[in-house]
Amino acid sequence: MLFDTADRVTVEKMVHQFYAIIIKDDIVGPFFIKALGNDLKNYAWHEHLNTLNNFWLMMMNGEKNYWGDPFPPHAFLGNLTPEIFDRWLELFHVTVYELFTPEMADKFYKKSEVLAGRFMEYLKDEDDE
Repeated sequence: MLFDTADRVTVEKMVHQFYAIIIKDDIVGPFFIKALGNDLKNYAWHEHLNTLNNFWLMMMNGEKNYWGDPFPPHAFLGNLTPEIFDRWLELFHVTVYELFTPEMADKFYKKSEVLAGRFMEYLKDEDDE
């Protein structure tokens, strides 16, 4: 049964399932493994996943459990290219459409496209300096 809401339980399921896929991916995985390790149960991943849960709850429902700017930490991950963001989006698309109704998955995916576009703009601006 597909989820039709973005609440704490469904967002946590999505985030964990997505990053379980991410760390196994040959294109995107190395960036996350370098920064956080390859065990989603370690402390660094625990903190990151909790942050992402709060981030997506804010994005989807306006919940105020996330503070900060998501962009600066990613500037230090290495050479992030449009192809890497395309792959991230592809894997995100697969995950949200496996878990959520088409309407809810569309909402997640549209927000992820905007986010990826902002990340690329941010990183491009950093390169221009």
